[in-house]
Amino acid sequence: MVQKKLVVLGGGESGIGAAILGKLKGFDVFLSDRSPIIEKYREVLLRENISFEEGLHTDSLILGADEVVKSPGIPDKAPIIVALVSKGIPVISEIEFASRYTDAKLIAVTGSNGKTTTSLLTYHLLKEAGLNVGLAGNIGESFAWQVAEKNFDYYVLEISSFQLDNSFDFHPSVAVLLNITPDHLDRYDYNFQNYVDSKFRIVQKQTADDNFIYFADSDVISLELTKRAIPSKKWGISLDESLPQGGFYQGHKLVSIKDDFTYEQSFSELPIKGPHNAVNALASILVAQCVGLTADVIKTGLISFKNAPHRLEQVAVLDGVTYVNDSKATNVDSVFYALGSFQQPIVLIAGGVDKGNDYGQIEELVRQKVKALIILTPKFEKLKEYFGEIVPEIYVTEDIQDAVNKAKMLSNPGDIVLLSPACASFDLFKNYEDRGDKFRQAVINLAD
Repeated sequence: MVQKKLVVLGGGESGIGAAILGKLKGFDVFLSDRSPIIEKYREVLLRENISFEEGLHTDSLILGADEVVKSPGIPDKAPIIVALVSKGIPVISEIEFASRYTDAKLIAVTGSNGKTTTSLLTYHLLKEAGLNVGLAGNIGESFAWQVAEKNFDYYVLEISSFQLDNSFDFHPSVAVLLNITPDHLDRYDYNFQNYVDSKFRIVQKQTADDNFIYFADSDVISLELTKRAIPSKKWGISLDESLPQGGFYQGHKLVSIKDDFTYEQSFSELPIKGPHNAVNALASILVAQCVGLTADVIKTGLISFKNAPHRLEQVAVLDGVTYVNDSKATNVDSVFYALGSFQQPIVLIAGGVDKGNDYGQIEELVRQKVKALIILTPKFEKLKEYFGEIVPEIYVTEDIQDAVNKAKMLSNPGDIVLLSPACASFDLFKNYEDRGDKFRQAVINLAD
């Protein structure tokens, strides 16, 4: 029997995982990455005797594939992808590939914002309940790698639109759609509907036996639900009104009703704050109800949860000023939620690689709450022009220590210094984690 040839494009975490799973399942695997492969992944490929190339894509080695698993970072317009599609060679995501080879229940979480917190909280609830659960997707270890080497009964998967774009038969038993706001439009021909369609791929294979949890206050999601025939059981979440079924916020309490199971929890008891995190918590509670957790187990898990770094992470309180790292806020919608989480005056540090941002969404909150804006980017003109007549004090820098030093000068006891950039990080930093880590160190330096 002739081996099928599997080509993996991209030698990061997901690509290495796909290569390992492909080899395990009997494929003739070849991995190609146009960039250098980092040493720890190169060592895995060598140890597993998987053929690879780095620093280029060789057409003759790729275009003979029976199937291709591509990194979510590679756009569909990349020449090698265009060439593959023109030859009729299937191009799929690691998520699609790995889901073929597991019988585990899949819980998939997507949304423009909040999916990391919701995925982490959901994973925490299930793990604390004693379930045999893995965490993968856009967070943690490769899904395919875990499918190859571990045997979980459940997976909580944080799923990006890029991963959904190349998923066709991916079938989560529970799908969560938190919100859809303009993001990554450069990958979607600057057509918001294309991005919306991508997000809704999360339910494309669901059946009447599955569950779909969504934010009912989103006009975009509500409109799409009037146009689409989605057979799964639907559970809405609202901050505006009580719902007969689903999750809602009532009198500072989180209330989640699924069938005859009503769960109530004081939101102030949770370690996460802000209205956006009320939505995230309600989504996680509904997932927990869907998989059969009891009220006591859910409550214990909620209270013991610790969020990941760079998401409204309190770094320090110095001289009465609270410094908050929200470096994960790489779009305007995230900053909207961050600003809404505080009542105190804010010194806002923002800026980076603009992704076609519309700052109108946060204009009123900035006007009400931001006493000073520190713009951290070489390309400062758009932010400065937009907020120049709105914010009393604007300061521009390309150095994060300088930004934090200036924030200290501009703040008073009781104020918040908030790093919430609304932009990608690649102008001055390796990624948003690097930006957040350097902010944290800059704050620590203030105390020395």
